[in-house]
Amino acid sequence: MADHGFFEFGRFRLDPTGRVLYRDDQEIPLPPKAAHVLLLLVQSAGSVVEKEAILKTVWPETYVEEGSLARAISILRKALEDGESGREYIATVSKRGYRFTVPVRETKESSSRAETAAQPVMVVQHRRLRTWLVIAALLLAGAVVTLSIGSVRSRLLGKAAPPHIDSIAVLPLKNLSDDREQDYFADGMTEALITDLGKVSALRVISRTSVMRYKDTKKSLPEIAKELQVDALVEGTVARAGDRLRITANLVQASPERHLWAESYERDLRDVLTLQNDVARTIAQQIQVELTPEENARLSASHAVDPEAYKLFIKGRYFWVKRNRESLDRAMDYFQQSIDRDPSYAAPYSGLADCYSLFGSSFDVGGLAPGEVQPKAKTAALKALALDHSLSDAHNSLAYVKLTYEWDWQSAETEFKRSLALNPGYAHGHHWYAHLLLSSGRIGEAFAESNRALELDPVSPIINLHLGWHYLYTKQYDRTLEQLGKTLELDPNYALAHWYRGLAYEQKKMYADALREMDRAKELLPGNLAVESDIGHVYAVSGDKVAAERIIAKLREESARRYVNQYELALIYVGFGQNDRGFQLLDRAFREHSDQMIYLKIDPRVESLRSDSRFANLVRLVGVPD
Repeated sequence: MADHGFFEFGRFRLDPTGRVLYRDDQEIPLPPKAAHVLLLLVQSAGSVVEKEAILKTVWPETYVEEGSLARAISILRKALEDGESGREYIATVSKRGYRFTVPVRETKESSSRAETAAQPVMVVQHRRLRTWLVIAALLLAGAVVTLSIGSVRSRLLGKAAPPHIDSIAVLPLKNLSDDREQDYFADGMTEALITDLGKVSALRVISRTSVMRYKDTKKSLPEIAKELQVDALVEGTVARAGDRLRITANLVQASPERHLWAESYERDLRDVLTLQNDVARTIAQQIQVELTPEENARLSASHAVDPEAYKLFIKGRYFWVKRNRESLDRAMDYFQQSIDRDPSYAAPYSGLADCYSLFGSSFDVGGLAPGEVQPKAKTAALKALALDHSLSDAHNSLAYVKLTYEWDWQSAETEFKRSLALNPGYAHGHHWYAHLLLSSGRIGEAFAESNRALELDPVSPIINLHLGWHYLYTKQYDRTLEQLGKTLELDPNYALAHWYRGLAYEQKKMYADALREMDRAKELLPGNLAVESDIGHVYAVSGDKVAAERIIAKLREESARRYVNQYELALIYVGFGQNDRGFQLLDRAFREHSDQMIYLKIDPRVESLRSDSRFANLVRLVGVPD
């Protein structure tokens, strides 16, 4: 047998023929593309190999982004223990390419050593031959082969089982464009891919709020996976040029870290919804998650969308997530522009519905009466469903209106369940459904939904906050403070967490601590009358009647200019012990359809009213289920 040539460097040897890397005599598995890149670098050791040359050689006649090359380099550096022993094998030459930095020598080895080095390959070849002989014998004997050839080969060759993956996070896709305006687009594509993967019931997919914290992070993939408690990560890039869109996606197993799949896509922007579905379906196939017929249908169904309408919708969602008055105004403007551009596009109608709902909520985001905005929210949600009845977001939007404004509990639950059936990974849907369960006294189910939302969005401040709120309304005040402490670790300036800590301290009769926390919330939410009202309630229950009445006067003055939630005002009088006046204001809150009314059965601040027949009548009128 002729001598066999190798490239040797340090403890490593590279077989250029089979592109097999060995450390000493141990084979190191490499993806084919990464092995090809290594061969090019080793052959030009000491010289810079341009990125363009590598891309053209390793990925001929195929469009790929530089992210694929960077990923291959990362795999190689890990395989070579690059830097761990104080030795750098592959150096990055800024804006040019890469250079193999260590000396390389070519060797001619005797056939005996070559045979020894190649033994694993020969064993595979012998096994493969034996496999085909077995199959041939079975066929000749007329046996019925019930397994596929691929399955037989896997069993006989001892092929490694596919990785077990049931949880995944999509890291923020990187914008490769020089146009910072396209950051909105990249973030929107990230959210869309998360949404599509969330439709797969067998997967736990981390929500947008949690993954966006890793945008431009320097943390390693294993670190991120450990923090999010997922089995795998998707990373990639987005480049938009006019009406053309290019996406690359890489699927990486977290532990042990292993590159599983990479692909590039280029489509017309009108086909962006189809593209998103294709990527999600391919990832599900790669990790061998079984799709139900309904899930497969949902990931196959899509339609063309006007590119400009899609871009405007993405911008709207970007600002909606911020949940303050200014950002909601901007979100509504973008959603309306998207609708004007393409009236047949369902998603922006759902976005519009969610904006209206927040404007009329008790958080005093918009200072608008529920009767002014919630009917508009319902109209927008119904329009979205008329255009696309499979849109999970729209069912959730409609459910929220049915619950908080119409008090149609049965219809609300039907819509929440439909939303979650369409997208089991929708953290926001689990979160809002938990509101219905908690307010109707189904405590165990409420905690299950709230914890499911937290699994899907573990570092979301609002999701963490609402678990604390569940503890508050079930009178577990120490656990409330503990959970809200965790929330403030995520964001020390999160106003709602300070606000709710104040409510918990109030129930523990720690009034000084309650006022300190609520004053901090007031600083972070200037002009928010709901916080002001709750401060008034603390003054009332703590016996500071002068301070409480000062807040009442301010709220009455403000009511001439904007909506003041009568439920919150009623709580101040209840704190005084003036229950008759409290009931008068609760009756107004009922007529105005304040969203706070659905929590009558569980709000600990109205405990003193529960023995009064008027209270039972209010609960009945709101329709809270027994």
